[in-house]
Amino acid sequence: MNTTIIGLGLIGGSLAKDLRKSHFATHITGVENNPEHAKQALELGLVDRIEPLEKAVKNTDLVIIAIPVDKEVEILPKVLDLISHNTTVTDMGSTKRVITETVKNHEKRKNFVAAHPMSGTENSGPTAALEDLFRDRITILCDQEDSGPQHVALVEKMFQSLGMDIAYMTSDEQDHSTAFISHLPHAAAYALANAVQDKEDRKIIFDLAGGGFRSTVRLAKSSGTMWHPIFQQNRNYVVESLDVYIKHLQEFRDCMFNKEDERLMELIVNANKIRTILDGESPNLVKNEEKIVKLYTK
Repeated sequence: MNTTIIGLGLIGGSLAKDLRKSHFATHITGVENNPEHAKQALELGLVDRIEPLEKAVKNTDLVIIAIPVDKEVEILPKVLDLISHNTTVTDMGSTKRVITETVKNHEKRKNFVAAHPMSGTENSGPTAALEDLFRDRITILCDQEDSGPQHVALVEKMFQSLGMDIAYMTSDEQDHSTAFISHLPHAAAYALANAVQDKEDRKIIFDLAGGGFRSTVRLAKSSGTMWHPIFQQNRNYVVESLDVYIKHLQEFRDCMFNKEDERLMELIVNANKIRTILDGESPNLVKNEEKIVKLYTK
């Protein structure tokens, strides 16, 4: 499978590693505007060659776009203009409504399969590429009825070769869901990092910072080049998710301020129920803690 990857950072580079390892891709051409990243991608063996966009997308079987979503809005129509009628195009963008709207009337719209693999780290660039970054994660395919069945089938096969499960949503559903599970955590991490840096004695705080703080604020290290346009394109749903989050933060704050210790403990235990969803732990563990709360607050 001749494959072209546009953007050779964490996502594009990791895709290159695993598509080569799984033998899904037999030859990988890279498109990368950053000369240093292009050089690193070649040195690391992520791609077989670097080509300009116009040359790289012609006569290839699959084009994968893995660049910031504001740049994708510019590049995707050009890619569809340049490809043959048999080439499949997919993307890795975290937002979907603006992107699919951009090409909804393009004559080759059916060649495009809108996708969002739910995986990543806070690092960037070709040197951040990791094997098995996508394994056992989920990817979302959006508006698949607007794509040709043969193109959807190829993209499904690609993600399955990476060891991913596949979910299907509309672009709007995708943006709404990821606003809560992906975009909100990043916004909260940026705000937390700014809050701590705003302290006058912040050096002492950072000297004391342990694993809890570091894991919570880790996402604040994520590239603004990638995340600023995500917040722009999905601002309405991100604002909605922030409003919900602020409401729960305010309730937590008010319980402490008003010394409502029983209610505070109830909020903590209710939050613990997330373990049964994310980790598959027995609901009995939460029930036992609820019993402890009743004893504690008597």
